[in-house]
Amino acid sequence: MSRSIGLAHIIRHDDGTSTGVWGIYTLQSAFQPIFAFKEGKLSVAAFEGLIRPFRDGEPQSPPAFFGTCPAGDRLHIEALTRTLHLLNAGACLPQEASVFVNFDPSVFTDRSIVDKALRDMRLVLHEAGIDPRRIVCEVTEQKSASQEALYDFVEALRANGFRIAVDDYGADESDINRIKELKPDIVKFDAHWITHLMESGAGFALLTTMVRSFENQGIRTVFEGIEEGWQLELAEKSGASMVQGYVLARPELAPTSFRVFGEGAQPPSAEGSKTPAAASPAAASHARPARVFGRKVAP
Repeated sequence: MSRSIGLAHIIRHDDGTSTGVWGIYTLQSAFQPIFAFKEGKLSVAAFEGLIRPFRDGEPQSPPAFFGTCPAGDRLHIEALTRTLHLLNAGACLPQEASVFVNFDPSVFTDRSIVDKALRDMRLVLHEAGIDPRRIVCEVTEQKSASQEALYDFVEALRANGFRIAVDDYGADESDINRIKELKPDIVKFDAHWITHLMESGAGFALLTTMVRSFENQGIRTVFEGIEEGWQLELAEKSGASMVQGYVLARPELAPTSFRVFGEGAQPPSAEGSKTPAAASPAAASHARPARVFGRKVAP
């Protein structure tokens, strides 16, 4: 079996984790938990893989790193970052948790490119000991050379046993009809957009209606970028399936402490420590002023 591009740029470590090397950059995986609402409580349901670049030992912002990469290298870097996340997920995440990994549909313009990338991904999953059904592939609906290419790419992912999440819904040129065509398993709402909608009663009503519409179609919803307790409370009230953000847990570099959080585990504390906190969503808002649609009220 041929060696994938991603594996060729990987360094293995004695603790079971891996780092990537691309030119002058060292790349590490970070994982952030995604929590599900269930019977008034929160439990860890999944983790999103996030890339963390370093140059000469100093952290760099991901946009700065990707901004230095020539367009022709983007496909290879995509393969490297996914490979890194999957290997590290196999080494340091709970075995039953789902793993969200990002794809940029704009680089998958040809079916042969798609097929090669998915063959390589299956190889890495086998090496990492991860069931493909645990993988959720995040795609941004607007980023594609054409709508037809986007739909074909999503169908190829689904045919390989992966679940589909549309990322950053509500940003830029999001289209509800495109969601109906893509038929994703999950929609992740753009953090800035949901925060803006939560600031007013009318906005929150619209948000709740959209969540209900997706959930009625069997599409689970994730609110990203939840950083304050009042946002968490409104997310639960809206009917969203899952939440992700600093108020619950910050990303951790691999090796993480997250292996202890198996299915049904409670979230870490809101301050990002590794000590479990109360599982009630309201508990995450302690020591914060209450708000009503973004307006502070007396605690």
